[in-house]
Amino acid sequence: MNRGEALAVLEQHLGRYRSLTYAELLPLLNEGVTLEVVGPGGTTYQIEIEAVWDGEPGGDLRVFGMIDDGGWRAFAPLTSDFIICPDGTFVGE
Repeated sequence: MNRGEALAVLEQHLGRYRSLTYAELLPLLNEGVTLEVVGPGGTTYQIEIEAVWDGEPGGDLRVFGMIDDGGWRAFAPLTSDFIICPDGTFVGE
């Protein structure tokens, strides 16, 4: 798997979730999203987007994505995440 390509594909898809509001991201707590996409190099990737509380329920929400190509990387997918506060600001930015 091309690590650089995979991370770029993941960041592109995770970026779509960064544009959503806190309220729009809350459903990811109960049901994540799984996508299958083809990268620029022709590799088919599986992406999972999920959310968890980053501390107390009702507080900050950590949204993370995982990507793999179905090979050994499925056991240790590449990941990226962001944390959004209830007021819509991002932690660490």
